[in-house]
Amino acid sequence: MDWSIFAAQADMREGYYSGAAGILASALAWSVAAGVALAGSPERAIVVLLLGGMLIFPVSIVICKILGARGTHTKGNPLGQLAGASTFWLIFCMPLAYGLGREHSAWFFSAMLIVIGGRYLVFATLYGMRLYWILGLALAAAAIGLVFLSAAATIAVSAGALIELGFAITCFVYHRQSLRSLAGEKLSS
Repeated sequence: MDWSIFAAQADMREGYYSGAAGILASALAWSVAAGVALAGSPERAIVVLLLGGMLIFPVSIVICKILGARGTHTKGNPLGQLAGASTFWLIFCMPLAYGLGREHSAWFFSAMLIVIGGRYLVFATLYGMRLYWILGLALAAAAIGLVFLSAAATIAVSAGALIELGFAITCFVYHRQSLRSLAGEKLSS
């Protein structure tokens, strides 16, 4: 199959529910980590977010399947390689974030907000959605603001959870509207 960028992006949106399931899975990981931090252990919250982060993709696939999406892209979609590359970049940044967290636990969460924000900027190309530019920049701006304000780890991890949850809801709404729009176009054809 000869892939145009638009066809590849449409396939990614269709397969992964416009990425909404992944944002929700990430929001859940951040939320559990926030709960642990609020219970009095920011250091354990770091471990929880790292472990939860490893579950984001499989949990997002389950969410996709529950919602009726494939949870995968079509074989040969060239954007699949970009998704994989951005995952490796995220993994490569984790030791740096962890090292910062050993120095000051809030720095880990701010570093992860920036790293994940950067990954979402790549998702703007993967899905062809400006929403990911806004999400990526919102996470990065929050991280920078939290560092400058010397915010506690509980605030930083909670900010990650709230931002991702808000964008997950927004992305679910967007995807549902897109499906309705496509259905309307097919009926009028």
